[in-house]
Amino acid sequence: MEISPAPQGRYAAADGVQYHYIDLGAGSPAIFLHGGGPGCTAWSDFGPVAPLFAGDRRCFLVDILQYGRSEKCVITGPMWDFHARKTVALMDALDVGRADFVCNSWGGTIALNLAAKYPGRVRSLVITGSMPVFYGPLAPLPEGARRGRNARDAYYGGSGPSWEKMRELMARLEWYDSDAIPDETVTMRYEQSLDLDETALAAASDDPRGEWQDLTDELGRITAPVLFAWGMHDAFLTPDYPLMLARMVPRGHLYVMDHASHHLQEERPHDFHAIVTGFLDQRHD
Repeated sequence: MEISPAPQGRYAAADGVQYHYIDLGAGSPAIFLHGGGPGCTAWSDFGPVAPLFAGDRRCFLVDILQYGRSEKCVITGPMWDFHARKTVALMDALDVGRADFVCNSWGGTIALNLAAKYPGRVRSLVITGSMPVFYGPLAPLPEGARRGRNARDAYYGGSGPSWEKMRELMARLEWYDSDAIPDETVTMRYEQSLDLDETALAAASDDPRGEWQDLTDELGRITAPVLFAWGMHDAFLTPDYPLMLARMVPRGHLYVMDHASHHLQEERPHDFHAIVTGFLDQRHD
């Protein structure tokens, strides 16, 4: 599915940092947080599906700090605590008291920690391809749970970023059907990956991203219902992993989508919307 050009975004100051976000639709608020791959933004990850959700919701598509047009700040201390605190500050700046969260990968781990630490701000969560804990139920996680970081380092290393390397990364790790990857999405991700501040962060690998946190203890404290929506062929974490997560949170659910990998919201946006909106429309209070 082709992705249309990004709508005009906005900026908001939140607890000393600046966020970029896109505001679509009207109704109950939903916050979309994207993944952590090179060049990822809210629009690159959710552009194909956002207009569907905006039909009856107010959708805030947020560029996570250190990505897109949001501030490329250096993070010190526990990383997921930092992101959760700043995201709550962004909600305050946007006058959003409580919201649903629809998140991919990196963004989902932020939202899970936020739900544990600030339970009053979260109505429900939809989490795709996230890794909040560093172990699996059946076997060690691929590449010692560093597959994403290794891929980022390989993309920026060697001869540096290129359009071809971006497409290869997406085909190998993010999409089930590599022939379906839109050239426009590859170009969007590649061009964003050339941002000088983003490149500098990537060159430093993990150092500016804060201290890694395992969220095992936090998952058991999440009171909001959580739908783990997973691709059957996720290249990072096979479906036994989200099944484990769904049993670790008190109100966990799991849906596994066939013919999809790490970015099912891009590969199958209409199917993703149907499953997720059905979950969000339930009475969760």
